[in-house]
Amino acid sequence: MEHVDWIARGLNFMGSLFLVAVGLGVLAIIYMYIVDKTQTTHAIRHNYPVIGRFRYIFERQGEFFRQYFFSQDREEMPFNRAERSWVYRAAKKVDRSLAFGSTRLLETEGSIMFMNTAFPTLESDLAPSQPLTIGEGCRYPYTTDKICHISGMSFGALSRPAVLALSNGAAKAGCWMNTGEGGLSDYHLDGGCDVVFQIGTAKYGVRNLEGHLDDEKLAGVAAHHEVKMFEIKLSQGAKPGKGGILPGRKVTEEIARIRGIKVGEDSISPNGHIEFKNVGDILDMINHVREVTGKPTGIKAVIGDVQWLTNFCEEIMRRGIDSAPDFFTVDSADGGTGAAPQPLIDYVGLPLKEGLPILVDTLDEYNLRPRIRVIASGKLIVPSKVAWALAIGADFIASARGNMFALGCIQALHCNKDTCPTGITTHNPKLQAGLNPKDKAERVANYNGNLHYDVELIAHSCGVSSPRELNRKHVRVVMENGLSVQLDKYYAGLNR
Repeated sequence: MEHVDWIARGLNFMGSLFLVAVGLGVLAIIYMYIVDKTQTTHAIRHNYPVIGRFRYIFERQGEFFRQYFFSQDREEMPFNRAERSWVYRAAKKVDRSLAFGSTRLLETEGSIMFMNTAFPTLESDLAPSQPLTIGEGCRYPYTTDKICHISGMSFGALSRPAVLALSNGAAKAGCWMNTGEGGLSDYHLDGGCDVVFQIGTAKYGVRNLEGHLDDEKLAGVAAHHEVKMFEIKLSQGAKPGKGGILPGRKVTEEIARIRGIKVGEDSISPNGHIEFKNVGDILDMINHVREVTGKPTGIKAVIGDVQWLTNFCEEIMRRGIDSAPDFFTVDSADGGTGAAPQPLIDYVGLPLKEGLPILVDTLDEYNLRPRIRVIASGKLIVPSKVAWALAIGADFIASARGNMFALGCIQALHCNKDTCPTGITTHNPKLQAGLNPKDKAERVANYNGNLHYDVELIAHSCGVSSPRELNRKHVRVVMENGLSVQLDKYYAGLNR
């Protein structure tokens, strides 16, 4: 009987809880109904109280449902599931092979295909990637045998553990890490990797009170052995024509100190360098930075109006080839990891498939290669894209988002909101706690190592001994009629 009494009491208690829950639910519905009918900001909620709220819930959650349940492997943007899955497997160092054929449509216009040969490169004929030197005439030239590197992502846009993981991962992989425009932090130096210091339009970390270069600070950055090169950013893929944007909620005391700005205020860089009025001014800054630091100095830009590029090369020829930048990083209009205005991210600048060949062909026209090394950046996260860029004429590639995926990024598209669920682009300590720098450093190293390895697989299938021997004759691109044409013919007569 006592056992039965306990059951009865339990049922009564659960019944009471149910009634309370129902009552609270009814009160909540009544409250939402009154609020919705009396507000005039949202027409849907006013005309369809309570029920209209589901529209906003579904709109917010829709991107996640599409990503995990509805989109096919090759459909998502900016990176599809097939691309992300390859990076995840490469970073975790697990099997990267597939079964039962490719899910990639080979007839789609713009698809690229590498031309295998009847005589692929045998293992006995393999050749490691040869070291290339950037800035041979500098006091401290930089030489590396790696092809793939980490593109610019600033501390501020990225969290402390993310920068630590990238720094240590880059050291293990033997590649360089670009600081982005947010200045040099201890976390960039922690792993002892090679570092490229980026000078953005705001010149964070090397600026005076008027926003101009401070030579003393510049020399101080260059004094670090890890800092190998300097990159002057004219524009970037996410927002060509506008400077970096770091929301105030991400400007902590530490970031404010490194950048030389106020805590909690939006960090918005000028849309251009205040010193630049013509191509001569760009060359003046390149040579000034190179003279102060003694290290290779180059520029980064998205190709848009190409006349300035022609003028730039002509000015170099007028001054002499020693005045040229040591490298040119060309970014794609579909690049970007952080905050950017949608009109710029969607509609301004040329994608890499046009910008890279325009740059390479223009430099070749003026015989400025290999004096100016070409670094390609923008969605080059998988081996096929890297091999394509090398075939077009790039000397190196630099990837930001590929390494973010290696860190565990799930493409939640919250980079600018300080709510990144993987701790990569947030300064919320609770969210950062899920990102173990030591573990993720291994994944960054694995990703870059496997990226190199699979690029070599493509090169060997085309009959060359190393990836940099790939050229435009090794690649075909699908045209509108579904048939393909060789890349050198595809780009013949490209409007420059």
